[in-house]
Amino acid sequence: MTFVDLTQPVESGMPVYPGDPEVLAGLVLTAVKDGANVARLHLGSQSGTHVDAPFHIDDALPRLSDLPLERFAGRAVIMDATDVPDREIGPELLPDGLRAGDVLLVRTGWSAYWGSPEYWTTHPYLAIRTASAIVAAGVRTVGIDAASVDPPDSLAAHAVLLGASAVICENLTSLEQVTGPAEVMLFPLRLAGLDMGDGAPVRAVARLTA
Repeated sequence: MTFVDLTQPVESGMPVYPGDPEVLAGLVLTAVKDGANVARLHLGSQSGTHVDAPFHIDDALPRLSDLPLERFAGRAVIMDATDVPDREIGPELLPDGLRAGDVLLVRTGWSAYWGSPEYWTTHPYLAIRTASAIVAAGVRTVGIDAASVDPPDSLAAHAVLLGASAVICENLTSLEQVTGPAEVMLFPLRLAGLDMGDGAPVRAVARLTA
């Protein structure tokens, strides 16, 4: 059994979407002084590799806690979008045989730009018609190795996917290592409270099954 970590590391000063809270991490208790090492972590719900719940864009849509755990795991299906010439990912790149329960992973190669200004501004994104085709196929879990499924000035693909009660996992990495049959798990932190339902960081992992 082979596991592939698809998660960007969480650390102080890590890249965050412009305007999101800065990530701060560090020891507040130490084994030498206090008998145990304990770290403090300050971050936003959209920090690093994370999932968006439908509530992220509309108060009337389901919160993270409203969604079944099955929404965050399933058969991994790779959509290869590494050679898109104009950044917009069209539906012609969707793989055949998509079905309900699949986790569609959009591989763009953009995680190579993690930490650079370009990562947030010129990344590939899903065309609206692609998001609609994903929903029509019954898929309700989509991940991408870029900052967003939308360009910086839009939430159009978010609206289509999240409006269908799908979840979106952003800032994935190492999708090139998911080769052959695999299962993927994108389980978010279990955040409670009415104001904590927009999304959460995840430990994204693929388990290669062959």
